[in-house]
Amino acid sequence: MNAASIAALSTSGVQVEVVPETGSTNVDLLARAGALAQPLLLVAENQTAGRGRAGRSWLSAPGHSLTFSLAWKFESGPQALSGLPLAVGVALAETLGRLGVQVRLKWPNDLLKDGDKLAGILIETAAAPGPGIWAVIGVGLNLVMPDELEREIGRAVSAVPWLARMDRDELIAALLDGLAAMLRQFERTGFSAFAARWNLLHAYQGDTVRILDRGAVLHEGVAAGVDDTGRLLLDTSEGRIAIAAGDVSLRLKE
Repeated sequence: MNAASIAALSTSGVQVEVVPETGSTNVDLLARAGALAQPLLLVAENQTAGRGRAGRSWLSAPGHSLTFSLAWKFESGPQALSGLPLAVGVALAETLGRLGVQVRLKWPNDLLKDGDKLAGILIETAAAPGPGIWAVIGVGLNLVMPDELEREIGRAVSAVPWLARMDRDELIAALLDGLAAMLRQFERTGFSAFAARWNLLHAYQGDTVRILDRGAVLHEGVAAGVDDTGRLLLDTSEGRIAIAAGDVSLRLKE
């Protein structure tokens, strides 16, 4: 992958850097956030210590996945970021759809293909000098899933091997353009402009699901989409409730 090529193929105007290997692109950008003057996309050809939500590891193999982070400054405070992981999911899913890959969204931050995880999103924040806050949006997207890596992950995961044959610079540029367009709209409207689009892509709409916290079932009910702030709406035996993301997990009831 080539940073100059990605930047030339993109219409976003975002600065791009590519490194052959790093521990975590999110960690790298968080460390640099205080000195950044403009949005920056950092792409790693190999990421050795990728992370997911709640401290989980994101495992990937060199050449078989896309791992990147985008640092984007918001002029308002952290409260303005409510629902951002879901909006990122919409942007990625719609971009992949335009490239011929139909995916669904799992609340709050996963992309699924054929029912299995294809990509994950991790958003972290860092203080900016003066007003505003930097959001660092990390994305891991499986392109090819070697059998040995799937065994190491320990569960079924999805991949898009035919998309792996696409020029990587073009693929990254397309994803960057989708993310940048979403972020500019999100700055103006917040998540409310994305709620209906998210619900159209909801993997578990109308299914009975469980909300777990460290393995314990907190709630069970029928998934009814998300509201304008990104909370999951769950129709339970006691009525409809709204659940904020936090560190809880969603599972399809078997």
